[in-house]
Amino acid sequence: MGLVTNNDDLDKMRAACRDAAKVLDYITPFVKAGVTTGELDQLCLKYLTEVLQVTSATVGYAPPGYPPFPGAICTSINHQVCHGVPGDRVLKNSDVLNIDVTIIKDGWFGDTSRMYYIGEPSILARRLTETTYECMWLGINQVKPGNTLGDIGNAIQKHAEKAGFSVVREFCGHGIGKKFHQEPQVLHYGKPGTGTKLEPGLIFTIEPMINAGRREIRQLADGWTVVTRDHSLSAQWEHTILVTETGFEVMTVSDGMPALPSFILQ
Repeated sequence: MGLVTNNDDLDKMRAACRDAAKVLDYITPFVKAGVTTGELDQLCLKYLTEVLQVTSATVGYAPPGYPPFPGAICTSINHQVCHGVPGDRVLKNSDVLNIDVTIIKDGWFGDTSRMYYIGEPSILARRLTETTYECMWLGINQVKPGNTLGDIGNAIQKHAEKAGFSVVREFCGHGIGKKFHQEPQVLHYGKPGTGTKLEPGLIFTIEPMINAGRREIRQLADGWTVVTRDHSLSAQWEHTILVTETGFEVMTVSDGMPALPSFILQ
């Protein structure tokens, strides 16, 4: 678990995170009925390599026990929780889609994800997506020196369960910087006052995966795509966060990011 306090290093991390978010802005107008997830992936890969001139962190990424990931983005649709592999799946009206992108710029990793509606989502899909967005921001709002990772997880869990939803336990946020995944693990459930104490210079993702039904999941035969076991809808949002001297800084900001919830005062 490394702290990043050098201003030059922080500026490089900010630049990597902003470029990751730019990919999500860029792809937004292309996310519509009739397009395949593979086509979205190719557009993102071309944009990040040719326009932003950065490297995809996920193409060929193969942690122990996993086959190499083929895409520049993860595309998780409806009951897919995370790590959806882009391919020939055609998006249709009422689908909801999470796009997750991680890039490398000057040796630093930027990681963020966002939900998209294809046409008009169901009432449940909209409520789940909006609640998950609020969960992420309630977690972010707990980030300040002296608070703990348990404070973040508890804020997310309370809000999700109050809405009648469940929190996926097997996947969590993670430390990030010059490595894609490092300590600490940022659970999206927990007890206040427990876990690692936050200190300035700590950088990690907050990326709650919230299910409309039960929290149990399973992995598909492709070795990557994770789905809800009961086939219920799932939603996820992700930002990369820096602990500052006074609170937090969201590093994965962009012009096209959704508006902040009203309870966030920055």
